[in-house]
Amino acid sequence: MRHRICKLVKNGLYKEAITLYTKHHAFSVSPSNFTFPYILKACAELKAVTYGEMLHAQILKAGYKSSHTFTDLTNMYMKIGLVDSAAKLFDEIPKRNLSILNVVISGFAQNGFFDEGFAIFKLFCVPDVRIDSVTVAGVTSTCRNLVNGVQIHCLAVKIGVERDQFAATSLITMYLSCAEMNSAVRLFSLIENKEVICYAAYLSGLGQNGVVEMVIQVFQGMLGLLHERPSGVTVVAALSACGNGKLIQFGRQLHGLIIKLELESDTKVGTSLVDMYSKCGYCQCSYAAFREIGRSRNLITWNSMIAGFLLNGEYENAINVFDELECEGREPDVVTWNSLISGFSSLGKAEEALLFFRKMLACDVNPNEKCVTSLLAVCSSFSLQKYGKQLHAYAARTGVIDDQILATAIIDMYMKCGQPSLACNVFNEFHIKPNDPAFWNAMISGYSKNGLSEAAFGIFDEMIEQKVIPNSVTLSCLLSICSYTGQLEKAFEIFRLLTVKYGLDPSPKHINILIELLSREGRLDEAFELLKAEDETTSSTGFASLLDAAKSHLDPKLGAEICQRVLESQPQNPIPFVILSNIYAGLEKWKDVHKIRQLMDEKGLEKLPGVSSVIVA
Repeated sequence: MRHRICKLVKNGLYKEAITLYTKHHAFSVSPSNFTFPYILKACAELKAVTYGEMLHAQILKAGYKSSHTFTDLTNMYMKIGLVDSAAKLFDEIPKRNLSILNVVISGFAQNGFFDEGFAIFKLFCVPDVRIDSVTVAGVTSTCRNLVNGVQIHCLAVKIGVERDQFAATSLITMYLSCAEMNSAVRLFSLIENKEVICYAAYLSGLGQNGVVEMVIQVFQGMLGLLHERPSGVTVVAALSACGNGKLIQFGRQLHGLIIKLELESDTKVGTSLVDMYSKCGYCQCSYAAFREIGRSRNLITWNSMIAGFLLNGEYENAINVFDELECEGREPDVVTWNSLISGFSSLGKAEEALLFFRKMLACDVNPNEKCVTSLLAVCSSFSLQKYGKQLHAYAARTGVIDDQILATAIIDMYMKCGQPSLACNVFNEFHIKPNDPAFWNAMISGYSKNGLSEAAFGIFDEMIEQKVIPNSVTLSCLLSICSYTGQLEKAFEIFRLLTVKYGLDPSPKHINILIELLSREGRLDEAFELLKAEDETTSSTGFASLLDAAKSHLDPKLGAEICQRVLESQPQNPIPFVILSNIYAGLEKWKDVHKIRQLMDEKGLEKLPGVSSVIVA
C-alpha cells in the first residue's frame, strides 16, 4: 500500500492517494509509519481540513509519536492555514529539532505571521540549533525590514550558505522587496549554475522595481545559459516588463517563444500576453491572444481584456467583452466592475461610469473605496454635485466614509462643485484628523478655488498646530493663494517656514510664483537675483514673468540682461527681442528699436504673427 500511495502523491494524484488510503483503512489494513507523510502531504495540497484532522487522530491512536510524524503534521496544518493547530502541536513537542523549526518558521511566513516566525528563529535557532540553508531561506521570508534581512545575510555568510540556490534566492527576493537593488544584483552574480526558480524570483523582483530594460537583459541572458525550459513565471515577468516599457518588438518575440514552448494555453502566461499587448496599444493583438487562451481563461483574463480596451479608449469593445463574459455564465467580480467604472471615469464618461455603478449595486456586489473614489473624481471634474452627494450618502451608509482617501475625494468633489461648507462638514467629522497632508491640502486648495483665502490659511495654521508635516503640494497651494491675492510678504513667510523648518526642497514652480509676485510689486532687481540662482533649464517661466514685468515698467537695462540670458538657452526664440523692442518703443528710443529689429534680421528671427478670431453667431 505504501509504495502505491507514494507513487500517486509523487505524480500529483492526491485525491486518488487519499481514496486508496481510505479503502485500505476501511478494511482494517494498518498503515505503517512511512505511509502517513505521503497522505499528510496529499491533505496539505488539497487543503483537506477535515481529513487532515481525522488523520491526526488516527496517528495518535496508532501511537506514532516520532519527531518525523510531528513535523509532517505541523507542516500539513501550516499549509492548510490552521496556524493555531500547528502552533499547539509545536508547543507539545519536547525536543525540537531543526526540521520542525524550519517547518514552523516558513509556515508562519507563508501565513503572514512574519513577526511570530522571526521570534521563533531568535528564540530557538540562534542560541541552540545549528541552522542550514533551509532555515536561512525561511527566516529571510519573515524579514519585514532591511535591517533584519542584512543580519540574516551576514549569518548566511558566516555558516557558508550565501551562494546556496535556496538561501540566496530568498535573500535576493528580500533585497528586491526592500528596493535594495545593488545588494540583490551582487548576490545574484555570486550564484553559480543558476536554476530557473532563481531566475524567476530575480526577474519578478526586478519587474516590481520598474527596471524594465534590466529584466529584458537578464531574461535574454537566461535563455543562453539555462539548461532547462523557462518557466511560466519567468515569461510572465518578461511580458510584464515589455508592457510597462511599451517594448512591443521584444513582446512579439516573446509571443513567438511562448508558442514554441507551448505555453499559450497557460492561464497566467496568456493573461500576461493580453496585458502586454494592451499596454503597448495593440488591442487587436491583445484580443487575438485573449481568444487563443480559450477554455483556460479565468476571470482575471477577462478583467485584463476589459481593462485593456478601456485603457486604449475602446469602450464599446470593453462593453462587448463584458456582455460576452455574462453570456458565458460567469459572474463579474468587484475587480470587473471596478475596471469598467474606473475605465469610464478616466475617459471622462461620467454617465456610463455611474450606470455601471448602479448595475454593480443591483448585482449585490459591494464596491470598494477605490471604485467610489474614481467615481468621485468624475463628479469633481464635471461638477456633478447631484451624483457626488449620492456617492457621499452611499459611503456614509456603508461605513466607508472613515477611509481618509475616500474622505479626501469627497472633500475635493464638494470644493470643485462650489460647496465649501459641505466639504468643511466632512472635514470636521474627523475628530482626530489624519496625518496625511493630502487630506489637509484638499481643504486648502478647495478654499483657494472658492476664493476663501483666509479660510485656507486657517486650515494651514490648524495643520501646523496638529503637527502634520506639509509637503510640496501644500507649498504650491499656499503660494498660489498669495499670488492670487497679491500677498508678497505672506508668501515669503510661508516659503521660509516650509523650506527652513520643514526642509522642503522648492521646485521651479515655487520659485516662479515668488518671481511673479516680486515682479508685480515692481521689485525687479530682487526678482532677477532670485531667478539667477535657478537652473537656466528650469526657469523659462520665471524669465517670461520677469520679461513681461520689465516691459510693464519700461526697464531696458533689465530687459536686455534677461534677453541675453534667455537667448543663451533658446537662441531661436524671437520673443525676448520683441519685448525688448517694445520696451525701447515705449521710451521712444527709436534708434534702439531699429538696432533690435536689425539684429533679429541678422539672426534670421521673425516676429510671430498675431492671430484674431471672430465668432459668427
